[in-house]
This record gives sequence, structure tokens and C-alpha cells, in this order.
Amino acid sequence: MDWVTALPPGRDRRYDACLVLVDRYSRNPMFLPCHKVDTAMDTAIMIWNKVISHTGVFQNIISDRNPKFTSALWKNLHNLFGTKLPFSTAYHP
Repeated sequence: MDWVTALPPGRDRRYDACLVLVDRYSRNPMFLPCHKVDTAMDTAIMIWNKVISHTGVFQNIISDRNPKFTSALWKNLHNLFGTKLPFSTAYHP
């Protein structure tokens, strides 16, 4: 899971970033349009509504050390779901 930011605004000028998720089993990528100012709560709600509600809860989510993913909110969500949140090392996703 990673953020792609500094994108040019889309045609409707609503989104300027993209959250990228890749299922390691099927290697299917998911691209969720979003805003670079989205908070950890916004991200959690977006993932719940657009991914988990369709696929089920992940076993683990590997992420970089973006503050949006290291917040107490994410730690509590992972404890609630029983999932793991390992972080990748810098420049080695």
C-alpha cells in the first residue's frame, strides 16, 4: 500500500492523488483516487468502503512509514481485525 501524490488534477479536478494497493496473492492492483490531504481516518474509511467490504479483511498490509499508516488509528484497526501491519524498509517496497 502506498500513496502516489503530486499528480495533475483529473478532468473533474476532484482528485490529486492515488492510493495503490496490490494483492500479493493474485497480483491484482487497485488504484483508489483520493486527495493528498486525506487523513488516516479518510484513508481507513475509503479502504473499508471500496476494498474490505468487497474482498474481506486482509491478513496483513505492508506499507511504507507514511504517518497516515503509523497513526494510533491504524494500530487500533489492525488490533480489532487481527491483522498485521509490517512496514517496508526505506526504498525497498
